[in-house]
Amino acid sequence: MTLGYGIIGCGMMGQEHIRNIQLLPQASVRAVYEPDPEMQQRILALVPEVRFEPSIETLLAAPDLDALVIASPNFMHAEQLLAVLAQTDLPVLVEKPLVTCRDDIERIRQAAAGHRAPLWVAMEYRYMPPVAALLGQIRSGAHGVTRQFSVREHRFPFLTKVGDWNRFNKNTGGTLVEKCCHFFDLMRLQSQSEAIRVFASGGIDVNHLDERYDGQAPDILDNAYVIVDFANGQRALLELCMFAEGSRYQEELCALGERGKLEASVPGPGRFWNTELGPAPTPQLVFSPRQPSGPVITSIPVDPTLLAAGDHNGSTYYQHLGFYRAITDGQAVEVSVADGLKAVVLGLAAQQSIATGLAVAISNDGWHFE
Repeated sequence: MTLGYGIIGCGMMGQEHIRNIQLLPQASVRAVYEPDPEMQQRILALVPEVRFEPSIETLLAAPDLDALVIASPNFMHAEQLLAVLAQTDLPVLVEKPLVTCRDDIERIRQAAAGHRAPLWVAMEYRYMPPVAALLGQIRSGAHGVTRQFSVREHRFPFLTKVGDWNRFNKNTGGTLVEKCCHFFDLMRLQSQSEAIRVFASGGIDVNHLDERYDGQAPDILDNAYVIVDFANGQRALLELCMFAEGSRYQEELCALGERGKLEASVPGPGRFWNTELGPAPTPQLVFSPRQPSGPVITSIPVDPTLLAAGDHNGSTYYQHLGFYRAITDGQAVEVSVADGLKAVVLGLAAQQSIATGLAVAISNDGWHFE
């Protein structure tokens, strides 16, 4: 049996989903809801036989679909997911951020509770091979108990999207929601605890300063620091800079314990690498024990086929493989609605901290902030 997918929204990320679905053992993209003509042409280049549906309603009524992917702009996710959950019991993979405002958190939480099929939130950074290796080492306790965890992302500015929707907080939820919910998800995942306090500082200092859209200046942050305290005593730090595309590695993660340090280094998308410098760097995992001191470096190459299928170091394929197995083999959903929503809670709290200059307290259950 070939699993038939329907896709809602096929811009840059939707097309990456298509390329990775095509790598699955028995899967095909059968129908798409995508109103933009230019995106439609790009989709046809990937899937010549695809069927374009005129609305989400007609897509959901199609009898030949076995799974859905929501990859529309951020501000559409909540309402589209609510519509899907109300009309179908199909398995759904929905892009991050799951919501862009706190008013939608409880609505999604309640609606998702009754959905019988797999419902998976697309937190693909978990599945980057070097990040997955780091998480495995953290679980093994090779470095001891994690006391400090940090994520440094030095990357390129936000790309141009259809209608320039990603230039404004009202559409994205803010940079610390749009971009950084991935990192708050990783913080929660490795800590196995809930955040209790967030303090952030950030600004708009370099990118998009001269851009105007219908007379409006973009208001998305291009750099920030975020400190997160967890209930188990762990501290986490995010350092974000979106005018640092010249970096050798785009993401560098570090876990510090009483016995040593673990680090993972992840290159950015290969299409942005300056080939005059030679081949793009290989991802690395580094363990630096305190005794005997000295780093142990392990290279973690990624299959070139997976690298060519997207911009996320092969992770989108592994994410889809997990979703596929949840549908076909009954395996557990690894990224739940609760995971997706709580990552957004941290992002929204961080945005509020920057706006007010104050630390923001998070409830013990991770669902609410002041």
